[in-house]
Amino acid sequence: MKLEKIRFFPTCKTTVAPYRYEAFIGIGGNEGNVKKRFVALYRLLQDDPRIFVQKSSSVFQNPPFGYANQNDFYNAVMVIRTSLHVNALLKILLHVENKFRRIRLFENGPRTLDLDIIFFNNYKRHQKHVIVPHPKWQERLSVRVPLLVLKRFKG
Repeated sequence: MKLEKIRFFPTCKTTVAPYRYEAFIGIGGNEGNVKKRFVALYRLLQDDPRIFVQKSSSVFQNPPFGYANQNDFYNAVMVIRTSLHVNALLKILLHVENKFRRIRLFENGPRTLDLDIIFFNNYKRHQKHVIVPHPKWQERLSVRVPLLVLKRFKG
């Protein structure tokens, strides 16, 4: 696992805005200019009045898992505050993936952008389209390492 320095990663801000929920969002990608896309993602989320990007981990470069014949991934975790409930947030994140031209060819395949809700408040939810906490977060270094960085990077 290799650490990458990218503008806005890591970041830490405070807010007094009345955002009701806290969510940890896993971000990743391995197609095209991922670093530039992460910066654009940060700006897009920060400009959305329903979302406040509170902090983010550094960006890490990781080997792929599942399907190994692809580029390395870049991964980070963002902590956001939001007025959106978990289902509405998922809908927004799927829309953002689509905006960044995410194509789902096959499971664990290459992608321009992958956004996962890792944690949402302290909710535990298992529905057809949303499971929180993310069912495989403990198995993935691409999530665990950025989360460890965030624990040390309190704000």
